[in-house]
Amino acid sequence: MWNRDEVRGKVDQAKGRVKESVGNMRNDEELRNEGEADRAAGKIEEGFGKGRRKVGEAIKDLGDKLGK
Repeated sequence: MWNRDEVRGKVDQAKGRVKESVGNMRNDEELRNEGEADRAAGKIEEGFGKGRRKVGEAIKDLGDKLGK
């Protein structure tokens, strides 16, 4: 299941893609660059969330094995 960081990262990536598209249509370099930055930040946040989830799953698995 996705955690909050992963969801926010995906949302930021989508927002960035929209800004990039609008920037391309309007020939607005500033908006296009802002979209690229949002997408990059979203990828980082999503990656951080995935890492947190994996660590949490590993800890849960270890706890399950120790509890047996």
